[in-house]
Amino acid sequence: MTHTARRIGRTLALVLPVVLVLSGTLAVTRVNWAGTSDSQLLTASSEDVSVRAKPRTPQDVLRDALLVELQEKDPGTALTHLQREVERRPSLAQHCMSIARALGRAAVEQYGPVKAQSYSRPVCDTSFASGVAQES
Repeated sequence: MTHTARRIGRTLALVLPVVLVLSGTLAVTRVNWAGTSDSQLLTASSEDVSVRAKPRTPQDVLRDALLVELQEKDPGTALTHLQREVERRPSLAQHCMSIARALGRAAVEQYGPVKAQSYSRPVCDTSFASGVAQES
């Protein structure tokens, strides 16, 4: 009897932690962490891991840098640097208007429409002013 009890105890000692870990893992994957009513489950996949982030385009890098500069300094400084970059790298000219509009929208968020409009200048065919007007 003692031998059988020991064998059952050892089996439980090995199996029980595995069962607890698996049931806990399954329970965590079923919890609605996002708090939405959607019952869709998100699971990790080896396919997702191998997907590389797309390289950032020069216009995206420039726009993000100018948006930071707008927040740290002012829209006028960001617009001046936009104009200089377009003159330095003409390939950015086709993106100048969209970058200037993004700066205009960000300026409204930070300074309000009246003050943001005061920074307006003829960079990229008044696209900055267009961005300000869109947010106003």
